Amino acid sequence: MTLSWREEVVALIPALRAFAWSLSHNGSDADDLVQDTLIKAWTNREKFEPGTNLRAWLFTILRNTYYTAVLRRRREVRDETGEYAGALKSPPTQDWSVAMHALQAALLKLPDEHREALILVGAAGLSYEEAAEICGCALGTIKSRVNRARARLLKIMDAEDATDVMALETVAMAAHA
Repeated sequence: MTLSWREEVVALIPALRAFAWSLSHNGSDADDLVQDTLIKAWTNREKFEPGTNLRAWLFTILRNTYYTAVLRRRREVRDETGEYAGALKSPPTQDWSVAMHALQAALLKLPDEHREALILVGAAGLSYEEAAEICGCALGTIKSRVNRARARLLKIMDAEDATDVMALETVAMAAHA
């Protein structure tokens, strides 16, 4: 049975939300970003070419929407004193949250293009080809970015190999399940 365009888009919402969260680091902002992406996709659905990669098309819309908003926010001044942001913080209540925060902090230390490539390929499960298409760069560039991101992440997290980091990621993923 062939899925309709709408059903295919709906099936991709969890992946879109995960990618949006990885960019914004805020659930509410991620939800808004996904909603904006879906509105743009629906409005421009006639521009989607059947038979092409819908997931890559949607991720590209989401990514472009995010970076447009970032550029717009640079001109805005919000929460100058940090009082609002300070009020939203709460101490970790579970062991996994410490590991999750360590992983998030390490990811934030990566250059934007490396973090983005690693998240698209590693977390979102996209192929290198799809990630290259979304980022608008060559396949070799994405492979290089992912490799460098993995190596730098290991160094930042003071890990011997990927299994040390994977233990943290497994704990973090179990927390979201």
